[in-house]
Amino acid sequence: MNIRDELTEHVPRLRRYARALIRNQELADDLVQDTLERALQRLSLFEPGTDLRAWLFTIMHNVFANQARKASVRALHVGLDDDVVDQNNFSVAPGESRSLEVRDLDYALQRLPAEQREVVLLVGLEEMSYADVALTLGIPIGTVMSRLSRGRERLRAWMTGAKPVEKLRMVK
Repeated sequence: MNIRDELTEHVPRLRRYARALIRNQELADDLVQDTLERALQRLSLFEPGTDLRAWLFTIMHNVFANQARKASVRALHVGLDDDVVDQNNFSVAPGESRSLEVRDLDYALQRLPAEQREVVLLVGLEEMSYADVALTLGIPIGTVMSRLSRGRERLRAWMTGAKPVEKLRMVK
């Protein structure tokens, strides 16, 4: 099997991760396309015998980070306060609680800082090992573990209706 066929095998996983990361199908598909384009342009940099999946996710991470950085420079940021929404205006029809839980999880994932969301999705959705995630994102394993821990803690708090506890981070 040649490298291009192997790239094609990873498209469904790239698409799934991109859609979970962005939540917009067209933008996610654009991210996958940009990732594959960059991978094909840089095939000579891929070391045969190494993990192609991790290499592709590294490329996707870098493309996503570059796009997010460019967008944040151009975008007008508007903060929303969840306390403003009157929760009494919403009702749940019988049998819809499962789809609402999925919607709530998706919403909570999008509220996570990008660094934590990436790690949570790569470990939880893509079932990557901590070492592979560290390699993919170019960060130490300890950072993967702490981002995953903080991300899971926030998700747990949001899903149970509690406010997540913000821990002070030591600055060196």
